[in-house]
Amino acid sequence: MTTRLLIVGPQGSGKGTQGVRIAEAFGIPVVSTGDIFRANIAGGTELGKKVQAITDNGDLVPDEVTSEIVRDRLAQDDAAGGFLLDGYPRNRAQVAHLDEFLAGRGEALDAVILLDVPREESISRIVQRASEQGRTDDTEEAVARRLAIYESETAPIVDTYAERGIVDRIDGVGSLDEITARVFAALEARGLVRAAA
Repeated sequence: MTTRLLIVGPQGSGKGTQGVRIAEAFGIPVVSTGDIFRANIAGGTELGKKVQAITDNGDLVPDEVTSEIVRDRLAQDDAAGGFLLDGYPRNRAQVAHLDEFLAGRGEALDAVILLDVPREESISRIVQRASEQGRTDDTEEAVARRLAIYESETAPIVDTYAERGIVDRIDGVGSLDEITARVFAALEARGLVRAAA
């Protein structure tokens, strides 16, 4: 059985951590645009240099570049049985790109997991993570700017998916295990079955 998921939430909502847990449970790869971009930056690739310049300004990578990278990743063999998208699509233009790509393969998303976290909680988590991991892209100004972009661009895609009846709104405050259990319960209610352990 294939499982095609999208996890959405503001920066600091725990998407990365929960995404890994969900992907492992369902036996699918996490396709994180942030991870792909960071790997390219670390590797000093042309894409990495371009992305670094954009993100250093607190801006987001253009839709066309992001969509091309995601299409390439979803065409790889390990994503044939499903995937968990993290960080894409982040606006309506990217939703259209993804719909077109999946429709071309006779596929669609099965569920959208929305991690609901209050803004103050997001900011405090990100600032703590930045100090723990020494991440230079997580200054308070950059975080505030990314949250504002999330609220204006990404939050509306949730409405698009809600109209399709595939959004599961999950309370993103609590212990990691509590939040994971809420996600699994919501996905199981949709008939999405975890891979055998």
